Amino acid sequence: MSKALLTSTRVILFTIGIVIIVDCVTLMAVGKINFGSVVPLLLGIVFVAHGLFWQAIRRYCCQNLWLNRLWYGLWAAFTLWLISFGLFIWSLQQQITLSMQPAPTVTAIIILGSGTVAGKPTPTLAKRLDSAVPLIKSQPNALVITSGGVGFQRTRSEADIMATYLHESHGIAFERILQEGKSTSTEENLANSGDILEANGLSIAEPIAIVTSDFHTIRAASIAKHQGYEQPITVASPTPLSIRYNAWFREYFAFVSGWLLGEY
Repeated sequence: MSKALLTSTRVILFTIGIVIIVDCVTLMAVGKINFGSVVPLLLGIVFVAHGLFWQAIRRYCCQNLWLNRLWYGLWAAFTLWLISFGLFIWSLQQQITLSMQPAPTVTAIIILGSGTVAGKPTPTLAKRLDSAVPLIKSQPNALVITSGGVGFQRTRSEADIMATYLHESHGIAFERILQEGKSTSTEENLANSGDILEANGLSIAEPIAIVTSDFHTIRAASIAKHQGYEQPITVASPTPLSIRYNAWFREYFAFVSGWLLGEY
């Protein structure tokens, strides 16, 4: 590697590493300590270390044949992962584009939960609820289901908080909203909501709108189809910019995890 190329590589790694670290530390400072913040933080530290101490790291690795092979192997694995992540993001963008199109007539609208704080929807969940409102108001005959259980150290279900938000912020009558308040995952959201649909004389073979965040549309649609929803129509809500790219990163691993667990 030429000196100019090495210098450029180190600057790029250092810059990307700093951006990742600042993003993750900011998220962790507000309590978002999870896989999607810890793993990128570690990756950012590795990038910064290589940006600052590239030559020292290479000299150390070159002293041992197997260590040197491991170093190259890890970078090769990272490159392959980066390609797969890029393909996932491309697929996600295609799904988001489809989800932003006007929804056809549906028999039900399922709004998936995304967390609450102090009895209020998180910004991400509020975006989902706000995005559902035009569809709810334009299709008065569609059944509305808010879906989300009782979180850790919570007393109210997420579904109840969502219904209250729709009523108080947008004037949606409580009588029109059915609550699915037992689920703790997307898989349970859709399975339990399917039971509610059946109890109200509706079939999951009919057109059903599923309102969720833009980054979540691929996984939600895949799980719905696996459960027998024949015409799931995802409606994408925008993810707040402050957490958007971190959410995409976490969703990549959630999608892989869901595939391994047989959710679709």
